Amino acid sequence: MPVLPMTGNHFIVCGDGSLAYRIASELTSRYDEDVVVVLPDPAKNYGPQITALAGVTVLSHAALTSDAFVEAGIATARGLALVGSDDLVNFHAALRADELNPGLRIVVAAFNRRLGQHIRGFFRDCTVLSSSETAAPSFVSAALGSPTPSHVRVSGRTLYVARYADVPAGHAVCGLVVPDDPAGTTQLVPPDELPPVSPDSVSSDGASSDGASPEGGRGGLVLAVADGTPRDPLTRRRHPVRASAGMLWRLAWNKFALVFAILLAAVIAGFCLLVARYPVSNAVYLTVMDMTGSALTNPKLGGPEKISQVVLTVDGMALIPLVTAIIVGARLTGKIRGEPRPRGGHIIVVGLGNVGTRVVGELHDLGYDVTCIDRDPEARGVALARRLSLPTVIGEAYLEEKLQAAGLETAAALVSVTSNDMVNLETALQARAMREDLRLVLRLGDDDLAQRVQKTLGNVISRSVSSMAAPAFAAALLEHLVLRTIAVGRHVLLIADVRVEAGSDIAGRALAELEGDRLARVLALQVRGAQRFHWSPHHGYLLAAGDRVIVLATRAGLTRFLTGSAIIGLFRSRGVSRDGLRARYAISRTFNLVPVGQEGRKQICTRSKAAGAGHRDRGRPQHRRQHECQ
Repeated sequence: MPVLPMTGNHFIVCGDGSLAYRIASELTSRYDEDVVVVLPDPAKNYGPQITALAGVTVLSHAALTSDAFVEAGIATARGLALVGSDDLVNFHAALRADELNPGLRIVVAAFNRRLGQHIRGFFRDCTVLSSSETAAPSFVSAALGSPTPSHVRVSGRTLYVARYADVPAGHAVCGLVVPDDPAGTTQLVPPDELPPVSPDSVSSDGASSDGASPEGGRGGLVLAVADGTPRDPLTRRRHPVRASAGMLWRLAWNKFALVFAILLAAVIAGFCLLVARYPVSNAVYLTVMDMTGSALTNPKLGGPEKISQVVLTVDGMALIPLVTAIIVGARLTGKIRGEPRPRGGHIIVVGLGNVGTRVVGELHDLGYDVTCIDRDPEARGVALARRLSLPTVIGEAYLEEKLQAAGLETAAALVSVTSNDMVNLETALQARAMREDLRLVLRLGDDDLAQRVQKTLGNVISRSVSSMAAPAFAAALLEHLVLRTIAVGRHVLLIADVRVEAGSDIAGRALAELEGDRLARVLALQVRGAQRFHWSPHHGYLLAAGDRVIVLATRAGLTRFLTGSAIIGLFRSRGVSRDGLRARYAISRTFNLVPVGQEGRKQICTRSKAAGAGHRDRGRPQHRRQHECQ
């Protein structure tokens, strides 16, 4: 494989798994970029597939040492993706790369979310992503029958787009005024400017009964925070009589409650027999003594007293062990009631690993009932399911009795996301044999197999974690600061993590001032030195150097938060005005820092959709760079 010239216009990807292969494929096929892949052995794992990619140079190194990075051209690379399976190895390699090229754009794959949250602070320009977290929304959307995700997961919060009338009070982050014209500008309305909404104020088609326009908020869309509130309005407004009847029914079928009720009835019957002959105080005394086995036999007692003594003594022999079992069970499991049961209309999630845990969490946040299945009682997601009081079945998911226990007959969908393709396929086929109309979503690592299964079985949707995560990793290498995108109609909103730099235009300005034109909205603020984001920031707060903000914005709105930063400073140093900068960013896909030419001077490159489209032409590299850097 010929080595590409290290001109500073290449990316480095480290890893030999499916994620590394798909990131390299994404960069070369979609963005027409040059890629250098560093892996241990080109003949193992996805090494042969990576080697076969056009525009990819493969370097073999047993470890990600400084020499490996130097050979890969780290000094002039535009970005580095570390997507190995070991978080510690990825972190160590990132430190080495940053020493060789301070300020290099680094994207790190982290399986440990807590570790990933801290890694970013070590570097100036670093994004930490989780493939499971990135892929989970696609599985959730497929389970709900939606073609594209309408929600995102950002810094531990699930945000979703919905009609204002369907959002619980206080959950709206901002209103969305979305024009039909693709050339129009989406407006972000502050939540305190949205009018109050009642269940009767919006009709079934989303129009307000009092004629409020979408801009007013009632009939329009909002971005909201999901916290597990049921999405079904009938669930939120359950009739009190029906709710009480349902509680009594569940209580009656609880194994402890049913036995306890029978024993309690026996106690009451025995007590009533004693009250007929003795005062209440003496009747209580005799009842307790009889139940604890302290009663004295007396053949001269009357018939009712003898019956009462026998009933209470036998009842006490059964009741005391039952109470002991309840107390011991509560100490061991932390709860008294039995396992929750599927209620119908729920979604079954098979596999509670990294992906399954995130799918369960997002479905619960969005307000949908979930039932979980996993063969391992110690799986990562079992603790989450127990904490959320979700029905959980332990055992092999492809067994008919386990699927029946999970309520397959009344389920709305089944999502199988174990790490074993065979288990996922077998589970889906068994579920389909039991219910042909059930919506099935399964995780398959082989793209060709996934496509053929989905084509053959009409109600089966196949997804690959790496194929869904790769575009996000590739975009992170190209799109500085952008965490997520939200498609709303024919418009796209960006969610970005912006660090306030000393001397930037936003330093010393209030949040409300930056949001004045409704093109951006600050979702969360992390004050310098704080460990976590605050999701309800005071919008009179003055930003200071070292602060971080998570911003929801249009492309034009995000420009204001970037103006004056290190990236934008390079634009302005080349004579690009602020207005020209906004216009230029509004039509570009990425900001790329590229050293070009003999002098090695820095230059900003923008790539439009037109420039990025089309097949690679390896015979005309200079033409590609000419339209890429102008």
